[in-house]
Amino acid sequence: MSTGPGPRRGRLPLSLRRHPVPWQHQRPTWREARPAVIAGALARALARPAGNWYVLGASTDVRPDRPLSGTVAGAEVVVWRDARGRLVGGPGACPHLGAPLADSPVRCGTLVCHWHGLALDGAPFAGWEPLPVHDDGVLVWVRLDTAGREAPTPGPPVPARPSTATALTSVWRGTGTCEPEDVVANRLDPWHGAWFHPYSFVDLTVAEAPGDPSDAAGDRFLVDVSFRLTRRLVVPVRAEFTAPGPRTVVMRITEGEGAGSVVESHATPLGPDAAGRPRTAVVEAVLATSDRPGFSVARRLAPVLRPLVGAAAGRLWRDDLAYAERRRHLRARGEFPG
Repeated sequence: MSTGPGPRRGRLPLSLRRHPVPWQHQRPTWREARPAVIAGALARALARPAGNWYVLGASTDVRPDRPLSGTVAGAEVVVWRDARGRLVGGPGACPHLGAPLADSPVRCGTLVCHWHGLALDGAPFAGWEPLPVHDDGVLVWVRLDTAGREAPTPGPPVPARPSTATALTSVWRGTGTCEPEDVVANRLDPWHGAWFHPYSFVDLTVAEAPGDPSDAAGDRFLVDVSFRLTRRLVVPVRAEFTAPGPRTVVMRITEGEGAGSVVESHATPLGPDAAGRPRTAVVEAVLATSDRPGFSVARRLAPVLRPLVGAAAGRLWRDDLAYAERRRHLRARGEFPG
């Protein structure tokens, strides 16, 4: 594995690939992508505590007049903002006759059940008990102690991020028929990037992996890769991948254009589908930053750029979720090679 210096930041963020390597002629990475390395990194990630916190969705999805709802580990939950703008939440079924609170409006910070008009302001009422919730400015989290069965913590393990005041943020959400561990395992295999996603990544080299003598920084993957714009125009960066918890993988650009930018991939178990198969939501938050003067223009164009960022994430995850589903299928049959 290469351990040379990462990409240098020049006056322009783009580089020209003078002699692009055809997909089939790039260097194979299967020898380096050792199943034991990936499985070991996954096992250590699954052993890290998360305080029973789960990502529900994007902060912007909690609107003033409507709640944000979802199923987490088989439990219906609903969150909304009270009269002071604080995030509150709890079970998604009305304590009166079980109507879905997800379909109910918010009026002056009160969630009003659309079935018989029972009003909830976030405080305990008629057997309805609030759940610990948290809004970190980008994502909304809910704590379910009965699902996580860990020692609860006051707040979720939010990864270190660039300031939301200066970053361009985007959140994408998708679902797959798999377990959270299948999503995390996919992200802890950086070697597949240029082979499986050649439309986005080229010239990928894993410079450090857990267990390497050069891995002085701890349990991380360090990757040199170029984000592809056209066949020859690319943006080279060095990025590290870490798994701070059992359902989260963080990619952070450490060198090159956008140093300090973060991509968080969160896997939230939803519960079984009608056939009894596990389903998992992937919530991916992108926080892009740059010290280039022109980046302020990009931030002003955020409403236009966010759908493009989301579309790029969706294309990658459609492929990766298909593999995560296959991994779950093979694992359930005892046929997964790793």
